[in-house]
Amino acid sequence: MKVFDLRCAHEHTFEGWFGSEDDYLSQQARGLVSCPVCGDAQIARMPSAPRLNLSGATSRADSAPIVPPRGETVPQDVAKAKSELQTLWMKAVRHVMANTEDVGSKFAEEARKIHYHEAPERNIRGTVSREEGEALAEEGIDVMPLPIPDGFKDTLQ
Repeated sequence: MKVFDLRCAHEHTFEGWFGSEDDYLSQQARGLVSCPVCGDAQIARMPSAPRLNLSGATSRADSAPIVPPRGETVPQDVAKAKSELQTLWMKAVRHVMANTEDVGSKFAEEARKIHYHEAPERNIRGTVSREEGEALAEEGIDVMPLPIPDGFKDTLQ
């Protein structure tokens, strides 16, 4: 099993697990590798080092904190912050998917029914045009756009 660090054109980073490097290259050539965050198929393999288990041994360099000069940030901190933000976003999407009913293209109609007490109150998700979303907001119906990657629209494993 090969684990590769991958990044899409929108700079979302993720791991890809493949049977071999040839398996990765084959899937990449057929457009089967896509970003789990945005669905982008322009994926680049990032340099990565093999993970070695050295029985818990660490060097002094591994344990020394990195202190940036005053007023500057360490690029590793930026990468870590992006990764944490991406993780939180994915967690939010999973929560929404698990705790809402998908009403599809009938979202505006169903949201109005709930708002005007014509249907039972419940958490829903679906799709609306920008204009429909603005019309709902003007009526005082709270809506929030949340792009959901294609991978989440199918059964999650």
